Amino acid sequence: MSDITPPYFQRHIFFCLNERTNGENCCAQHGAQKAFEHCKMLVKQQGLAGPGKVRVNKAGCFDRCAAGPVAVVYPEGIWYSYVDEADIDEIVESHLKNGQVVERLLAPPELGR
Repeated sequence: MSDITPPYFQRHIFFCLNERTNGENCCAQHGAQKAFEHCKMLVKQQGLAGPGKVRVNKAGCFDRCAAGPVAVVYPEGIWYSYVDEADIDEIVESHLKNGQVVERLLAPPELGR
């Protein structure tokens, strides 16, 4: 039996920041950059950032535009749709800090592009 190294980060949250120039709906049109920056600031302020903790990352298109704006938390693979900074506050406090999924913000599983 081999020893398994613990993950470098306990959780990753990825924010779609994709911007479409052809007029199609995209997360960038719905405040994704501002939400990403707010989440990153909160995670740092609360001491949740760093090895063994949480990493906040930018991402390109997840092909879930109809649910947008979206973010996904790994390793759980939990997809969130959010509207404002209060939603991001709740995701950070409940999920990233305490491991509790925010049910009311779950992106409907059937929504893709």
